[in-house]
Amino acid sequence: MNTPLPGRLLAATAVALATLLSGCASDRSANAYLPSEALNEARVRNGEVESVRPVKIRSDSDLGKIIGAIVGGVAASDNIGRGGGSAVAGVLGATVGGAVGNALGKEVNAKDGVEIVLQMDNDETIAIVQEADVEFVPGQKVRVITRGRVSRVVPIPQPEKPARIEQADEHLYDK
Repeated sequence: MNTPLPGRLLAATAVALATLLSGCASDRSANAYLPSEALNEARVRNGEVESVRPVKIRSDSDLGKIIGAIVGGVAASDNIGRGGGSAVAGVLGATVGGAVGNALGKEVNAKDGVEIVLQMDNDETIAIVQEADVEFVPGQKVRVITRGRVSRVVPIPQPEKPARIEQADEHLYDK
């Protein structure tokens, strides 16, 4: 069975939409770096967590809108009307497809995040939003690592306490 060209185009575009939407969210993790961020000096400041609240980090990509408009336009113009009616259907399909693709793209790529309000050691109060891949609690000592316009909050590692050495009971050895 031969599928008509518009049907194949529609199917290929839908697959492209699903594939591209699954990978277009940017990384806002405290633990992930881009290759361009490696081997670069960063500014490091110390502070303390004042408060933490959960947030959603949504994608700011227009890719879903663009692909949705293509899919909607092709689907509507191919299946509704003839001549001028087909063109009107294509425009309406592109508009609706763009809106749906935009909403879908932003929701599919939304990630759980945290807004961390920090009291810095220099008495400045700042807030940073990042992915919720590191747990923070009020009162926790942290570092803010800034490279250009990107800042990350990371816990300050606590030194391991040496094991307590029990003193021997001196009376056991008196004879």
